[in-house]
Amino acid sequence: MKNFLGQNPVEQNTYFRKYFSGLQDPRRTTKGHFYYPLEEILFLVIAAVLSGVDDWTSIAFFGNTKLEWLRRFFSYKHGVPSHDVLGKLFSRLDPVKFSECFTSWVNTISSLTEGEVIAIDGKSICGSGDSDSPKSALHIVSAYATGNKLCLGQVTVDKKHNEIVAIPKILEILAIKGCVVTIDAMGCQKEIARQIIKQGGDYVLMVKDNQQELKEQAEKLFNYYKTPDKNETVSSGHGRVETRVCETIGDLEFMDEKEHWAGLKSVVRVTSSRYIKKTAKESTDTRYYISSLDSNPQRLNKVVRFHWAIENNLHWTLDVIFNEDSKLKKKDFSAANFNIISKIALAILEKDTTFKASKKQKRLKAALDDRYREKLLKC
Repeated sequence: MKNFLGQNPVEQNTYFRKYFSGLQDPRRTTKGHFYYPLEEILFLVIAAVLSGVDDWTSIAFFGNTKLEWLRRFFSYKHGVPSHDVLGKLFSRLDPVKFSECFTSWVNTISSLTEGEVIAIDGKSICGSGDSDSPKSALHIVSAYATGNKLCLGQVTVDKKHNEIVAIPKILEILAIKGCVVTIDAMGCQKEIARQIIKQGGDYVLMVKDNQQELKEQAEKLFNYYKTPDKNETVSSGHGRVETRVCETIGDLEFMDEKEHWAGLKSVVRVTSSRYIKKTAKESTDTRYYISSLDSNPQRLNKVVRFHWAIENNLHWTLDVIFNEDSKLKKKDFSAANFNIISKIALAILEKDTTFKASKKQKRLKAALDDRYREKLLKC
């Protein structure tokens, strides 16, 4: 496995520069004088966030407490920066370049297999918004490899409805050949389907009222074909029982304008029934999808279910384990950059197999155990 920072201080600095050399220090002056080199700050912040720290003040405190340990990797000649320096730096650091560096690094620790499901979805960072001003919460569209449990990249937009602009951009930076891309209704667009096929991938796109005519065509097919291919699964946990019935149709002869959707091979209907044991209440939800995959209900049922991993494993973790929404980072690029830092830490925690525990417990161990923290930084 490749070492995040190398085997000794010299190699560590070389390896670190390899993947983050594209970052331009926003503090750099014509003379280039500053007390705290960017690579030292990045290492400090990533080590601190791995250890359960989620704000600039606590990162500075962590750095001062662990200064002797930090100096095993970099000189920290002038110690560690204050929380004000950290906040100002990351509010000005280019999040696009930072994201590109993150994607380059993730590609070194992951290998997408044939058929890997890549879920694309957006999340608003509540702590980046301000209810007293016109500024809205930052919205970040991420691509998540559900098998590897890794975020592969992200694009930042200022509003949720701009997801449709971000999705083509994030597809451009991904190597999706042989993979299945899943996107909710916002991404059900002809150009997006065409782009996925052109890049050698397949797609499963949710169909809702934003594509009313397409939805009506899907409903028409299922009304016509009374016995579609079917797969049913039942799962239970957390006091509820969920039954998922996936029905698929591969004969699209009677579907209007199907030729406008590149690679289209099947139409899918998933009916989910949830029974809550405590309240004895039952609810049913029906969703439609179009796909470039063959009409295989068992496989498509799995792919649709895998899509929700981005919500359960990425967005939920950032909210609950990394406290993303509760932290106020409203200054310029601060929220976008801290989101990338959190994803770096999350990727490292996901790849670690030496300590069988929850991510919360891993972060606590990293805070208490210098050797384990160092081991985490070798992924």
